[in-house]
Amino acid sequence: MSEATVDVADLRPSGGPTDPDDRTDEPLRADIRLLGRVLGEVIGEQAGTDVLELVEATRVEAFRIRRSEVGRSELADRLAQLDLREANHVVRAFSHFSLLANIAEDVHHERRRRHHRREGSPPQKGSLAASLDLLDEAGLDGDTVARELAGALVVPVVTAHPTEVRRRTISQVQQQVTDLIRQRDDAGPYGIDERAWAAHLSREVLTLWQTALLRLSRLRLADEIDEALRYYDLSLFEVVPAINTELRQALRERWPDADLLATPMLQPGSWIGGDRDGNPFVTADAVRRATTRQAETALRHHLAELICLADELSMSDRLVTPTDALYALAEASGDDSPFRGDEPYRRALRGVYRRLAATARRVLGAVPGEESDVDLLPYALPEELIADLATVDASLRSHGAGALADDRLARLRDAVEVFGFHLCGLDMRQNSAVHEEVLGELLAWAGVCEDYAALDEAARVELLTGELRLRRPLVRPGAELSELARGELDLLVAAAEQVALLGPRAIPNYVISMCESVSDVLEVAVLLKEVGLLDPGAEGGPRCSVGISPLFETIGDLQAAGTILAAMLDQPLYRALVANRGDDQEVMLGYSDSNKDGGYLAANWALYRAELALVEVARANGIRLRLFHGRGGTVGRGGGPSYEAIRAQPPGSVAGALRITEQGEVIAAKYASPDLARRNLEALVAATLESTLLDIEGLGADAEEVYALLDDLAARAQGAYRALVHETPGFVEWFRAATPIRELAELNIGSRPPSRKAGDKIADLRAIPWVFSWSQARIMLPGWYGTGTALESWVDGSPERLAQLRDLHRRWPFFRTVLSNMGMVLAKTDLELAARYAELVPDPELRDRVFSQITAEHERTVRMLLAVTGDEQLLADNPSLARSIRNRFPYLEPLHHLQVEMLRRRREGDDDELVRRCIQLSVNGVATALRNSG
Repeated sequence: MSEATVDVADLRPSGGPTDPDDRTDEPLRADIRLLGRVLGEVIGEQAGTDVLELVEATRVEAFRIRRSEVGRSELADRLAQLDLREANHVVRAFSHFSLLANIAEDVHHERRRRHHRREGSPPQKGSLAASLDLLDEAGLDGDTVARELAGALVVPVVTAHPTEVRRRTISQVQQQVTDLIRQRDDAGPYGIDERAWAAHLSREVLTLWQTALLRLSRLRLADEIDEALRYYDLSLFEVVPAINTELRQALRERWPDADLLATPMLQPGSWIGGDRDGNPFVTADAVRRATTRQAETALRHHLAELICLADELSMSDRLVTPTDALYALAEASGDDSPFRGDEPYRRALRGVYRRLAATARRVLGAVPGEESDVDLLPYALPEELIADLATVDASLRSHGAGALADDRLARLRDAVEVFGFHLCGLDMRQNSAVHEEVLGELLAWAGVCEDYAALDEAARVELLTGELRLRRPLVRPGAELSELARGELDLLVAAAEQVALLGPRAIPNYVISMCESVSDVLEVAVLLKEVGLLDPGAEGGPRCSVGISPLFETIGDLQAAGTILAAMLDQPLYRALVANRGDDQEVMLGYSDSNKDGGYLAANWALYRAELALVEVARANGIRLRLFHGRGGTVGRGGGPSYEAIRAQPPGSVAGALRITEQGEVIAAKYASPDLARRNLEALVAATLESTLLDIEGLGADAEEVYALLDDLAARAQGAYRALVHETPGFVEWFRAATPIRELAELNIGSRPPSRKAGDKIADLRAIPWVFSWSQARIMLPGWYGTGTALESWVDGSPERLAQLRDLHRRWPFFRTVLSNMGMVLAKTDLELAARYAELVPDPELRDRVFSQITAEHERTVRMLLAVTGDEQLLADNPSLARSIRNRFPYLEPLHHLQVEMLRRRREGDDDELVRRCIQLSVNGVATALRNSG
């Protein structure tokens, strides 16, 4: 083993550890050194000692830069001289190292949590146990808890937004390395075979090095559907039912006389295959594929568990006496094998399996597992399967086998209760402009209205409510329509088919992007009526199995959200629809477009204000409001720690229920293992409980005064942001030159196009590539710009005003969370590296004019953030992230320099395939190291 190889593994900057927790982090550093050493050995063997020495020299220089011993220009110039083969090797080496360092960090977080539990320390904040302790301290009565948690629901909704850059194959190798480290940690007193273990680790890293990081082609929608479904086997089948069971038991132990959580509180959701907004690949066939694959995943799980359960429950009725109901189940099974004549549980469970297999044949056309040799009546509903499993449970308990009932059988019952036959709800989504165009065409075809688009809002509402009183459709089947209208109707027909096949939980909601009026909502209602999902003439009033969820996205739409909801509920017909859905109304809030529209602080405050208004409207109309938070992975798109984010919501806005999107790289980071999934899902549930049942905001009588202060700050921040992004001449040109936005379109990381429509305006660009591009250039502008100006101009040198902001930071979760998240973003910015990207702007005057504004605002924002928080440095409130940045970010240095160099070559006309590949590899590597880049 060469000295160079060992050095590549040493992540610690010179000067040694400075954090008090560094002693407990020694296992992390040891793992990073080990993984780096193995990677170095592989690089030396596979690429040669010259490449290894180049990587090591680059590493040393990167750390010298971080210690301010040398400037960046020397390393940048040296890397610019590399030939394409050498550059490719350097990018791959540092990309792989970032990925391996991520593995070490994740495993170490698990290690520290296990140590925390073994030491008997108090439950960690954000855990279910800690939340229940807080409820105990509050002394709540059962009636209050039951009332506030009526209809309780927490739904993480996975989406296919293109920020997950890793291939599935890479993720699988990553999981193998993770499992190896866990295996070593969990080894008992006899340890492991170190030689065999080390050889296995070397093989996995070798596989990693010889596996392409980049996809040859763009992900298809079918790939995205399948990719999301694998997390059920990785963690969700195990964790989601377990959390629901533990929560229900804990609440009922505390309040035994209260009627609590009749249905599971935690349920999964998905947009993949139903989100048609800007994605032409979401078609009727895509809806059918998504719902069918989801059902197949659920049924395969249930069938496999039934086989295992039948193997385990081998009790003989020569030794125990089952219940009559269990015997009846066994007799109905059709199992006449003499070998199981005295094993009624096995016979009963074979009958249950056969009925579920028949259900699978009805739903899927095939059985995802062992075929059944006897045809029995399929289950019509999951509740019928649950009833049969309850029969088995009761019988086991009747003869003292409750311990068996509490094991696999209980887990299967809980799983069927949560996942049913459908697995998860698939939301539909489309833009309001598309609904208007399609409905206009249908109305004209039917002779109802020749020019719907020409009508004002009042006329539209009158026409639409009239249509919603009639059962007759607007067009006949097979009518000649435009491609757009036919595509939308076919998709809704497919949705109606799947609801009929799998039940209403299969497609629970229809989300309206860019909802701006009551007519936008009623248009969707008419379209749902057209395919039979809404029945105006149902007994008891109009009914719709699909909830209609307006999505408010821009600053202006958020400000009008309360008014629009009130106007919706003022329509008697729509109010009747809501009443027949249990008085439940969902509203979705868009974090991404509001940020792109008005900047970080203005968007966050507009969301808070919108929630306050929506809560007041819901209270006045006697409905239960459920908010759906469209958050992304980065702070600029609403990201950040979920627990703090939920607790920072306004009073009354959670009310026992919320839905929240999980997007891109965040999905793997949260759900790739049972431990990760439990930690993140418990945080969602715990924060929901606390926000619902406890007084968290803490503003009391000061609330209106504080809200007025934030109105002022938000207006100042929005003015500064819009002055740069929307009003500075040449800004779009600067952005497209100084970031890899153009090249992102070539990276095969998602099925959706980067823009909603062709155009060169910021408004046309999707929020995801907008944020992703800023992250790659290490400016991360959407997560902070404008806030510094707002704070500085409002304080205006006044010690009293600064003290007022410090007081708000101390006692108001919303303000504290907003500033904490911004601090995380600012800690990841690097304007010296950003200056290298700015050099890609060809016009010197434009380059300097825009970048000088960015650097000035950055300095102002950091200074004001520290003044308000009272901290001496960024991330004083997040030492674990500070250590992570200190450990990993020097390895981003060469990736950025080579990305800039390859962008320059590409834009100067170098069409070499290796240039393009090097750009894509560097984007992949930077995104991996930043961990939440879109």
